[in-house]
Amino acid sequence: MTIGDLPIFPLNTVLFPDGLLPLRIFEARYMDMARNALRTGTPFGVCRIRAGAEVGAPAEPESVGTLAHIIDCDMEQLGLLLVRTRGGDRFRVLESRVTSQGLILARVQRLPLAEDSPLPEAYRACVRLLNAVATQQKEAPFLDPQRPDSAHWVGHRLSEILPLPGSIRQQLLELDDSLARLQVLMQFLEKHGLVIR
Repeated sequence: MTIGDLPIFPLNTVLFPDGLLPLRIFEARYMDMARNALRTGTPFGVCRIRAGAEVGAPAEPESVGTLAHIIDCDMEQLGLLLVRTRGGDRFRVLESRVTSQGLILARVQRLPLAEDSPLPEAYRACVRLLNAVATQQKEAPFLDPQRPDSAHWVGHRLSEILPLPGSIRQQLLELDDSLARLQVLMQFLEKHGLVIR
């Protein structure tokens, strides 16, 4: 399924499906984007920046990103909008244009989520690490429903919290195979002594 004129928010981060992404929005183009999303109940797209910066001239985004659905918002001060978003489907940018305001609008193709599978016993250490991280946070780092038996969910949450380079996170987002993603993550945990027995 294609979506036309999807607003793209290029960021120095990667949003994964069902992930939580808080945003501080202050540029006019993105304030308007967020207001429109709230008014219409439609998502916008989050793509990691391939080249450029978050502020100023439109950055060059990666071709694969994630739909962001606003779940709540607040304006603590004039000109600063605080929103929390939940990651939805992944998408691929087919073509894009930049408006006179500097907002990227893209025609995108939703990417089907590969079939999920139960978490293999070999990757239980991944869940133990997620639990350890969650207990150390003041606020819950993961949105409900939490699915520790899902290979997709565990792989996506681990991809968010590990200190990985942005380029690696992007590759993990683009992987269709949840078990291949877990294998890469498990290798990282073992290499850095992060496996909780």
